[in-house]
Amino acid sequence: MPAQPPERHGLPDRRVLRSRAALESALRDLITERELRQISVADLTKRAGVNRSTFYEHYADVHDLAVAACTSTYDELVAVAPIPHGQLTPDGAPLPNPLPALFTHVATNAALYRALLCDEGSARMINHLLHRITLAARISRGLDADEESAAEDFPHDPVSAFLAGAVLGTIMDWLRRDCPGTPEEIGAAIWPYAVACAEVLAGVGGPGGRAR
Repeated sequence: MPAQPPERHGLPDRRVLRSRAALESALRDLITERELRQISVADLTKRAGVNRSTFYEHYADVHDLAVAACTSTYDELVAVAPIPHGQLTPDGAPLPNPLPALFTHVATNAALYRALLCDEGSARMINHLLHRITLAARISRGLDADEESAAEDFPHDPVSAFLAGAVLGTIMDWLRRDCPGTPEEIGAAIWPYAVACAEVLAGVGGPGGRAR
């Protein structure tokens, strides 16, 4: 476990923030140049301009840093991740297809996501992202008010986990195939299956479902 950062008046020390920012920036740069497994602690500390002991004050290993460095990008993905919960909005209008926005985001960050999620990536980061999307699904289905109110280890929720797995699996397959087709084309192709699956899983008249 990495050491806990020193704090002053409840806030992290500015030097800690600078060191973390430098290391995270170094990883984002290096991951566009080589595979994650080829990046060493020495590579990171040289690029960031910090010493090895500083690295281990904040992170257990390169994968630990990678999770931290990519949190903001993960959050962007979760923010646009389509977690459909039926075919209609609460007022009865057709639910807009959010999938093109999702795949546009993935395409924009393709080099980073491919490095982190595909064949040479990290199971730790895949699991981290799956957890975040599952939580987003729970919020979409009305089981948690927001991310702040949800427990870190929320109850077993196979419906949300299934939806999150479908979203993440589609992203990973698209990246492995070098993103064939436009985001609009891939979004339109799978949207009918996404909403149908969500409606079946939610249950007629259940949370996120619609009574008939």
